This record gives sequence, C-alpha cells and structure tokens, in this order.
Amino acid sequence: MLFKQMNYFVSVIEKNSFTEAAEESFVSQSAISQQIRLLEEELGVELLHRQHRKFFVTPAGDYFYREAKRLLADIDAVITETKRVGGDSETQLNLGYLRVYSGQELHQAIAEFSETYPEVSINIINGTHEELYQELRQNTVDVILSDQRRAFSAEYINYELIQPKVYIEIASRNPFSKKEKVEIEALKNIPCILVASTEQQPLEEDFYRNTLGFNGTFLFAESLEEARLMVIGNRGFLPIEIAGTLTGPPVSVKRLPLLKNDEALIRNYCAFWKKKRTNYYMEEFARVLHKFFN
Repeated sequence: MLFKQMNYFVSVIEKNSFTEAAEESFVSQSAISQQIRLLEEELGVELLHRQHRKFFVTPAGDYFYREAKRLLADIDAVITETKRVGGDSETQLNLGYLRVYSGQELHQAIAEFSETYPEVSINIINGTHEELYQELRQNTVDVILSDQRRAFSAEYINYELIQPKVYIEIASRNPFSKKEKVEIEALKNIPCILVASTEQQPLEEDFYRNTLGFNGTFLFAESLEEARLMVIGNRGFLPIEIAGTLTGPPVSVKRLPLLKNDEALIRNYCAFWKKKRTNYYMEEFARVLHKFFN
C-alpha cells in the first residue's frame, strides 16, 4: 500500500469530488480513480460505493479515512522532525536544574542521553526556581528540572517526574535531632537556611514563608555546600527534598521527615519546557530523566 494512495483517498473524501482531489494533487481524475481501485483490491474491501456519477463512503471507507488521516499526520511530523535533526551538524540542548538538587538522576540521565545522542551538545546551568523560570521564558534554556510553585500553564509541557517528601537537615547536637520527625510549627524559633543569590532571597523567603508555612527567621547561603556547613555549625536547619537517590547527610547532621499539620509535606518535581519550542531531543531527555527518577 502506498502512502500516496492514502493521500488520494483522504483528499477525495474531504473534497467530496474526484475532480477537485485530482486538481489538488496535480494528477488526472482517471489516475486518482485507478489508484483508489488498486487500494480497494489490495485491502479486499469496497471503500467507495460508486453509483452513476456519485459515490458513497462505505463503513469500511469511513474507518479507513479516519485512520489514514491520523497516520498521515504522524508521518508528516516524523518527516519534519527527521529533516530538522538531520539538518544540524551539531544540536545544542540547554538544561537548567535547581541549585538545591543534589541527586544522581540528572547525572545518570545526561550520561545516557549523551551516549545515545553524541551529536547533541549539552549546556547546563543551575539556579533557584524563579531564575530557571526566567531563563525558560527568555529561551536561554530548553528544559529545566524544577519544583512546581504555580499552577501549570498551557504554554508549557509540565512533565511530572517525582513527588518527593520534604525533610530537614539539622545538627546532631541540636535537641530536635533526637526526634523521629518534626512539625513545621515546632521550628519557628530556629532559623531556616535557604540557598539563593542576593537578588533571589526575597522571592525564596516569600515562598517558604507564605506557601510552605515556615514562620521563623531565614538565613541564606550561595550554595548547597555552604548551607550544609551552616547546618553543621548549628546555625539553623536546611529544608531538603528527597528527590530520587540522595546520599546520606553529612557528618554531625541528622535528616528528619518534615510534617505540616501532622501530614508529610510533599513537593512536585517536573521537567518543564515551552510547548511551542518542543522537539524530539527535549522529549527524549525528559523520558530518560523520568526513567531514572522512577
């Protein structure tokens, strides 16, 4: 069966005319009629019931029309993407991830993706949620690994990866380290340590205070390593999501589940990218990342 025959058949149905379909396809009417008859012979069913100068679509023809139209659309998409991929001698994929993320899944996904698609050059940045969101809006990154902080937008692909529980890391010599779990409200007299640049500190504090419910004071670190050193020094506690595989806490630090109103605090990690800019490599990287998270 030729895809050309499927195209002819779909055109005849949509134009409701052999003549107009022939004109659209730049062939003669007799050529289209012959190709559709050959198609019917190959399938062994009647697709069009001809009566004088008119024709009627049979039930088999109606089914074939709907499925052929879907298949042809898929084929067009494959051809377009193949041409795009093949047209670039080197393709770039710009990735962003949360500065507080320290799991192994991103490393594993990049390693597998790079081995499978060596023609793709990967660039990586990190930042806070808002910094990554702005990079995505400005098209300076293609895909970001980030937490969900606002309602999903129809302008983006919101590819959910994992819903980790929130823990805190706190110095072993702090009395709270003797507990098995801890409520947010109980921590109001201990500083909360967040990782954020000077410009992003107000936004991070607002989210943790007004959305998650941390009611105490806040301290800030430029990196996750610096934040953990502050924890070891018993300067406060560090909220952390167990997103995928995470190494054990540093020496002299205890990691405790965090509760809010006696229930585990849950976050939502996703891969985000703009729907209008989506391509095969973005989708494939998100699929690989999802595999390692699960």
